[in-house]
Amino acid sequence: MLTGSKIRVFFISSLVVFLAVSCERNKNDVIPDVLVDFTLDIMDYPVLEATTGSVIVDKNDTRILDRRYAGGFDDNGIIIYRSMEDEFLAYDRTCPHDYAVNDLITKVNIDFTQALCPKCSTYYSLFSFGTPVEGPGRYQLKNYKTSFDGRYLRVWNN
Repeated sequence: MLTGSKIRVFFISSLVVFLAVSCERNKNDVIPDVLVDFTLDIMDYPVLEATTGSVIVDKNDTRILDRRYAGGFDDNGIIIYRSMEDEFLAYDRTCPHDYAVNDLITKVNIDFTQALCPKCSTYYSLFSFGTPVEGPGRYQLKNYKTSFDGRYLRVWNN
């Protein structure tokens, strides 16, 4: 029979395990964290008006409202992909395979609904959260948070 102190120990132990797991960094996220926080007006990017539209932005893009933090890792840029009418996905443009395996900082290029690394030839699905679908890569593209209000898209991380 469980006593009050055993139940308390169980709940405290469960809470500690939960907090340790929820605060743990994603082990598949090999690209270092940099501050990303910017907003763009979708009307300035006609290709993003359609589902499956994608574009690369960076801190030099004058259409971004506050572009200081739009560079991503090593200022390689951010890929914006419209996955549904009201949903956007955002990825760092740095190839995680080249960074993790070869210590290289390589920019991936977009090819419709995929991103392609010109060095390692890994294809990443933009629709599937940057998952590698072909080539040697086994890490996802670094994902950033997005929120969309119907016109303005915010991209950020913590």
